[in-house]
Amino acid sequence: MTIARYSRPEMTAIWSPETKFRIWFEIEAHAADAMAELGTIPKEAAKKIWEKGNAAKFDVARIDEIEAEVKHDVIAFLTHLSEIVGPEARFMHAGMTSSDVLDTCFNVQLVRAADILIADVDNLLVALKRRAIEHKLTATVGRSHGIHAEPTTFGLKLAYAYAEFSRARERLVAARKEVATCAISGAVGTFAQVDPRVEAHVAKAMGLAVEPVSTQIIPRDRHAMYFATLGVIASSIERLATEIRHLQRTEVLEAEEFFSEKQKGSSAMPHKRNPVLSENVTGLARMVRAYALPAMENVALWHERDISHSSVERMIGPDATVTLDFALARLASIIDKLIVYPAAMQKNLDRLGGLIHSQRILIALTQKGVSREDAYRLVQRNAMKVWSGESDFLSLLKADKDVSAKLSDKELEANFNLDHHFKHVDTIFKRAFGAT
Repeated sequence: MTIARYSRPEMTAIWSPETKFRIWFEIEAHAADAMAELGTIPKEAAKKIWEKGNAAKFDVARIDEIEAEVKHDVIAFLTHLSEIVGPEARFMHAGMTSSDVLDTCFNVQLVRAADILIADVDNLLVALKRRAIEHKLTATVGRSHGIHAEPTTFGLKLAYAYAEFSRARERLVAARKEVATCAISGAVGTFAQVDPRVEAHVAKAMGLAVEPVSTQIIPRDRHAMYFATLGVIASSIERLATEIRHLQRTEVLEAEEFFSEKQKGSSAMPHKRNPVLSENVTGLARMVRAYALPAMENVALWHERDISHSSVERMIGPDATVTLDFALARLASIIDKLIVYPAAMQKNLDRLGGLIHSQRILIALTQKGVSREDAYRLVQRNAMKVWSGESDFLSLLKADKDVSAKLSDKELEANFNLDHHFKHVDTIFKRAFGAT
């Protein structure tokens, strides 16, 4: 269950009992309005339900007390509401079933949660864009398999993340739409006891669409897609956090989380500055992903309904959204305050004595008529000497008669220019950020 350490008030409030009961009341009251317009219940009754319910502060303890006796949460709420409304309460919930209230409320909560998460991603995108532009041409080494590959820029690393979280935002918008449905269709979803126009009225009032076929519940494939989307976003969070954790390693130290003046990194070692925030969101991402599987298992329910999904959703609804909200906000703060060390990046670029330019030499040799196989062999034999610590790459290439027979010293030196690797950075940035 959600804990205060990893929670933010606005998201947590969505899942509070007070919020839930207020949404339940609104569903019942809007349904009463529609029934009154259709002549199913007296208009005065619908008016009284609104007046008394709006003015009331629902007593959570009282509802819990009733539920302890009747063993049914919706009945407990309706009983408490009848204590508030009075005799007109007998017209509430006419033809409706518990799932009409529970499922519609759950979707309202998920929609509100999605709105917060979308805003969270927007804040992260702002931070990523600002830092990417700041370090657009800050040279750093690209790594594949954790090994130095070819030069890139730190701005491109952040642009990659920006593009990824832009897709995350699109997925969140789609997930929000996926669960923004309402069901007021009664037992087994046939509308036998409640007019479909009631559902349409409630849906519009609650900012939802009607569920085309709801059996007695809203189909859980919608929720499976929602929580799967949260899981994918969590994976994107972990990817970026893992990159930062690697870059902060002592042997790398190209970037570092902000370390405040009075912060302490270790109870035992006063010198420590650990990437605790990135490690934290990595762990939180694991939890969010874990909630996707039970959401998918909720899809297969018995016949028109059962409640095997209910206990799952009471946990994963608040837990997944609250946890992802916290992780996104923390990641945005990490990026916003991230300390970047261009000098260390340059030092690491030079660490392998020029080996990061091996592909350029390979291509240059093939352009001089050397077969790719022979060119690869010539470049690799000199590269392996650099790995062994014999000399730097350029010096070895110049001394290699087979290489120098094809490429002059000047031509070799020209292929060690970092600028060559950054000639299309503008193109990539335009793709990621537009014309900015």
